[in-house]
Amino acid sequence: MWWLAWLLAALVVLFSTLDVWYFLRAGAVILRAWFQPPVWDVTGEQVVAGRVTPRDIDMCHMNNARYLRECDFARFSLYTRNGVFKAARALGANMVVGATTIRYRRALCIGEGYDLCSRIVTWDDKAFFLEQRFVSTKDRLVCAVMYCKQSVIRSSPDKILQHLCKRKVVRPEFPEDLQHWVNFMSASSQALRAESGLDEKNK
Repeated sequence: MWWLAWLLAALVVLFSTLDVWYFLRAGAVILRAWFQPPVWDVTGEQVVAGRVTPRDIDMCHMNNARYLRECDFARFSLYTRNGVFKAARALGANMVVGATTIRYRRALCIGEGYDLCSRIVTWDDKAFFLEQRFVSTKDRLVCAVMYCKQSVIRSSPDKILQHLCKRKVVRPEFPEDLQHWVNFMSASSQALRAESGLDEKNK
């Protein structure tokens, strides 16, 4: 029975040092998306159904951080179904979250169902910009809306989409609210660079 003790010890170490359930669910989401119908329009919307469980809540409503976690999984599914993951891998590119902003409009309560609607809104030379909405199945109210900047490393959104679509894809215009957020990030970066330069001078 020594092997059983080693197995239990290994599981304890694994679960205490890694967010195992996150990686298991991410793998399951990607595997499921692989067998779902593809999203042929790269800017098309994907809808993933969800429900608030006891693991998601604090004070009987969905924990703020859970919204971001669910958005992660929805993006994994979207990129698998629309082919962006496959195209990025073929080009040796990687994608990381560069920034997010989320607005909570109404709490999702325990047991409440929702649709998580994700779509690529537009892109620039360095990143895709996505919108993700939590829509209550009870009354179709948008309970939360998030923008995500998905930065592309070792390639560009244009190259990924050209590889995927075999043609140059016209870039959609930035909506006004998204452009305001992009402007905020640019101003914040400039302020932090100036602050860093000031700190260097004071050393």
